[in-house]
Order: sequence, then C-alpha cells, then structure tokens
Amino acid sequence: MKALEEAAAQAGRLPETLMEDAGLGVAQEVWITLGAVPERKVVVLVGPGNNGGDGLVAARHLHDWGAHVTVLLLAKRPSDDTNLQLVIELGIPVREAGESVDALDSAEVIVDAVLGTGRARPLEGVFVGVLDRVSQLRTSSALAPKVIAVDLPTGVDCDTGAVDLHALRADVTVALGVSKVGLHTLPGADHAGTIEVIDIGLPKGAVDALPVELLNPRWVRERLPARPAIGNKGTFGRVLVVAGSQLYTGAARLTSLAALRAGAGLVTLACPASVQALVAPDASEVTYLPLPETNGSVAAEAAIDVARVLPQYDALVLGPGLGQGPAQESFVRQLLCSLDEGAPPVVIDAGGLNNLAKLPRWWERVNAECVLTPHPGEFSRLTGKSIADIQSDRLALARAAAKEWKQTVVLKGAYSVIAAPDGAAAVNPYANPALATAGTGDVLAGVIGGLLAQKVAAFNAACCGAYVHAAAAEGLRAESGDAGLLAGDLLPELPRTVKELRGLG
Repeated sequence: MKALEEAAAQAGRLPETLMEDAGLGVAQEVWITLGAVPERKVVVLVGPGNNGGDGLVAARHLHDWGAHVTVLLLAKRPSDDTNLQLVIELGIPVREAGESVDALDSAEVIVDAVLGTGRARPLEGVFVGVLDRVSQLRTSSALAPKVIAVDLPTGVDCDTGAVDLHALRADVTVALGVSKVGLHTLPGADHAGTIEVIDIGLPKGAVDALPVELLNPRWVRERLPARPAIGNKGTFGRVLVVAGSQLYTGAARLTSLAALRAGAGLVTLACPASVQALVAPDASEVTYLPLPETNGSVAAEAAIDVARVLPQYDALVLGPGLGQGPAQESFVRQLLCSLDEGAPPVVIDAGGLNNLAKLPRWWERVNAECVLTPHPGEFSRLTGKSIADIQSDRLALARAAAKEWKQTVVLKGAYSVIAAPDGAAAVNPYANPALATAGTGDVLAGVIGGLLAQKVAAFNAACCGAYVHAAAAEGLRAESGDAGLLAGDLLPELPRTVKELRGLG
C-alpha cells in the first residue's frame, strides 16, 4: 500500500485526495448497510493514523446526509489535522474514549477506523477497553450494532491474517484500493465479514504490477485454454496419471476422470495391474498402462515403463493414492530424477510428495517443470517446518518454497495459496468446509494436469485449477450445505463451472 500511495502521488493524486475518496466510500457503505442514513445513529471510532483520517472524512459525509454522528477518539490526532477541524466546525460531537463511550450503547452502526495496515504491536490500554465494549454489545445487545471496518478490522494483521485477542469482528470490511492478504487468510478472514473493495484512485498500472493476485472469475476466464471447433483429442492434450494402490483405488479413478473433466483429450492411468481391474469398470473413458507391482502398489522398476511412454504425453500427474514404502520411494526418485527439462510438466501430489520429501535437496536433482500440491501436513514434511508455523504465514512460506525449489507450489487449504518461482503468487478466495473430505485433493491434481496438457502455463494452470475446483464445490455447497460432499460429486460440476466462467451459461 505504501508503494501504491507513492505511485499515486507521482501520478498527481495527493494523500488528501485518496483519503477523501476512501472516506466517501466508507460512508456510502454505511448508507447501504442501513438502507437510509437520515436520523440514524452512527459512531465512528478514530485512531491515530490515516485509517482514523478516513473515518473522519466518512463522519463528515454521514453528518451531511442527516445521520446522528458521534466521533470517538481513541488516540490523539495531530494538532494540524484538517479533517478533525472540519468535523468540529460542523458541530459533530467529538469525544475522547477516556472520557465516555456511552454513545456506543445506542449506535446502529459503528465504523472501525482505528488501526489499519500500519498496526504492528499488540492492542492495549484504551484500545482494548473500547473494542471489548463493542464486542460485548454485539453479543449481548438485543439490537446489536453493525460494524463496518475501514480497510481492516482493528487487530487483524494485514499480511498474515493473525488476530489480536481483542480484535473486532466486522460485518463489512471496506478494503481501500485493493484487498489485503490478511482478509483472505484464517483467522483474519473470520473477522472480516463481507469484503467490499472500493476504488480510491490508485494507478491501475501499479495495481496490476503487484506480485500477489486475488483470484476472480475474470482473471481465470482470461487464462482458460481455447476450445477450437476443429480440435480433436490430440489438440486438447494427453495426460498420463500415475496413481493408485490396492488401499487407494479411488484416488486413481478420481484423478483420471478429473483430468478428462478439465478438458484433456485423452487420459491414461498407469497403475498396478490389480488396481486396473478395480478401477476400470467405473472409468471406462480412461485408457490404461498396467505397471509391475509389489504388495498392491507400484514396484520400483515401474519407473522404467513410465519413463519410456512419457514422451507420448503432454502432462504427468504423479502420486495420488500411490502409498509409501521403500519401493514407492525408489520409484518416485528414479522417475523424477530421470526427467530432463524437455519432459512434460508434472503435477506431484499425495504419495508423490511424501516420497519426494525423503530425498534430500530433491529440487537440485529434479529438472522437469513441476506443480506441487501439498496440504499443510505434506508441506511440513517437504520443508521441515511445523504445521503451526506454516499456517501462521502461508503466503510467505509458499512463496519462499517456490523460489527455493524453482517450482510452482499450491499450498492447499482454506484460501489456498499458489506461488510461482519468480515471486508471483495468488490467493484463492474460497474457504469451503465441504471440501474437507477424502479424494478432493486427487480431483484437484487431475484438474491441474488436464489444464497443463492443454498448454496452460504452470502457474496459470495451478491458479485456474484451484479456482475451478473450489468454485465447483461452492456450487455444490449452495445445494447441499457444508457436509456430505463426496469427491466424486465434483466431477460433473467441473465442466459446468468452466462453462459459467466462460460466460456461456
């Protein structure tokens, strides 16, 4: 945000102008929330910095529109604060939080303009008293006030989503110019309420140049592969899926069919012969490559068979349901270390990741372009970091891993993070508990593999795959709720979701 504000200043938009636009946008959101402003009671909590200045501008507009506004100062403002002077000149009551907070009791809307992106220390003193009072009113009052946060709910870290013990929960967060990572990362996301991003006049070129993207339908639509009418199955790519064992036959089926549902022209499942017999009756659209096996899973020597046929394919998906053991570890090591830079891109998931994690400094020995799709537990095994540490700073750690490994990383979970080796990253806007069921990760691996086979670049394929997968689950959630979704339910929903994204629905 500092860089964007500097770019705005260089383009001739002064900080005062940005603040005017921000405050007006916040006031408009209050109007939308209440339905009408005249005679309604609004309290604006004002902190010490620019966030407080935005609140003062909003207070002025709300007063002009007929609201009964009270400003509650939680910290001293500069003596030359023009916005505070304008508020006083308009006759808007200004109170210091140390004197009285009674106005909170009758407020219909409370505007949280206390601390924004600059907060870096725990909340204390008067901040705690006022914020706890607001939180109490929201849980105990028969007419609980709505809370509208300016840029961030106070107490939410803008970068990590960490929350202070006394952090407010907002009904609406008005994100200024661009949304903030902390609003799309748990636990901060649980405090944000509905997120409304408003334009405050930041230069579009500077915004577009930001290294982190919040995925949205337009971004995904622009990167989905073309579907020419004259295409054939070769046009839309061939995927080789290496997956499955006698303990995890479903993973092989789900991954293969997901690649087809993502638009791949042909999918071959390379699996133990005993697994083929179990999968084939429910996956007749898939072709098969039986592999040597040991104890119901792929044998080490099968790496030779896979490497021999791989040049015939446009993408490889490795690992779902593969299992772990000395044979599988040897298989994964032999296969991945035998691939050169001319090999098709590889999606590595589940058993592929867990076996790869046992190979010290594996990224120095794997030359193929890969998309790794770990959940936090698998990411922990790959990095040696605890799950708690990973979850506390998902974006930063995913970006660091992608850079070190020189591979694309999809750190799965609520608000999945996708990171590229060059520092680019994206956050998926969905957190869906219905996806917390076995097999949904296998579907995601297949979708990404299907997009890679259609010549979508690795980072874009990972982003589009993650978004389509989650959006399909959102559609099912709307019908059936948060529990009971089966991974197989996603399969027919995937092409419908893509159709809607393309604007054909």
